[in-house]
Amino acid sequence: MTIKSLLKRMFKFTGLTLLLLLTATSIILLYFTWQAGQRETATAAQLAPNSGRYIASGNDQIFIQEMGPPEGQVVMLVHGTGAWSETWKPTMEILAQAGFRAIALDLPPFGFSQHPQNADYSKVTQGKRITAVLDTLNIHSVILVGHSFGGGPTMEAALQIPDKVRGIVLVDAALSVSTSNEQIQTYPKGMLSSLMRNNSLRDAIVATFLTNPLFTHWLLTLFIDNQDKATDEWVARYRRPLAVQGTTKAVSLWLPELLVPHNVSPSERPSTYQNIKFPLGLIWGERDTITPLDQARYIKSITPKSTLEIIPDIGHIPQIEAPKQFNQLLLNEITNLTTRH
Repeated sequence: MTIKSLLKRMFKFTGLTLLLLLTATSIILLYFTWQAGQRETATAAQLAPNSGRYIASGNDQIFIQEMGPPEGQVVMLVHGTGAWSETWKPTMEILAQAGFRAIALDLPPFGFSQHPQNADYSKVTQGKRITAVLDTLNIHSVILVGHSFGGGPTMEAALQIPDKVRGIVLVDAALSVSTSNEQIQTYPKGMLSSLMRNNSLRDAIVATFLTNPLFTHWLLTLFIDNQDKATDEWVARYRRPLAVQGTTKAVSLWLPELLVPHNVSPSERPSTYQNIKFPLGLIWGERDTITPLDQARYIKSITPKSTLEIIPDIGHIPQIEAPKQFNQLLLNEITNLTTRH
């Protein structure tokens, strides 16, 4: 056999293999897209727990849960990617017992809040949704707590209403703060950007991995250091909203804001942290691989009125991995904020 004929056979085999892989991948994506349509049949109001309620936030209906005395200092808790208000429940119980009025909201597209018709999930707009909730509830003094990707919207909300903010606590926050004040690239290019513009393919990927209950446990283990903490109870909490109508489409519309945002928000600029007037507390898992500890140390270094608490041997979601330690640290920080402002 000549080298030429051997190469032809190799290329033929490789081409056939790639074709089979692409066909199999397409079938899988189409199947899970169909599955999402079969699963997402209930309205948010039908599935939302009775422990919460809907309130107006501009043109949106936001689902919130509350605990603690109505007259207590308000602490608003904002979740991260894939989570919702129920994931804050143990923390809310601790805060309520200490006399705080804890409010956790579902920041769309996650949880049971209405999916906004304009599909605007920029950090600035998400921040406006948070402040609109505060306005509707007639709250004039608040301590804000934001976790993971919810940290950006939480910071944006604080910047929009600084006179109402008694302090802010960021927990393993995904802020994308530049390490310099130079202009940040605002229009990402390349394969990822092209993928995000392909609505059908993006929807299929989201249906297969992000909103597929079969992958909830696996996704959760990617965010924590001790994978044994991804218990059935926690997985069930994260899965509960996945049957809401339009969840896959809404998460798909949100995804570009996570991966290829087109605008630089104030919460991403170092100068913002250098000039804020309210106290900032940072709580971070030592082994966080999603938003590494170096990011927290950098934010601490450029923010005058800031503190940093590090939880040893913990990953990106300390409220799951070390709930008692985390809740005590958060309670201490919030208590201190009431006296530092």
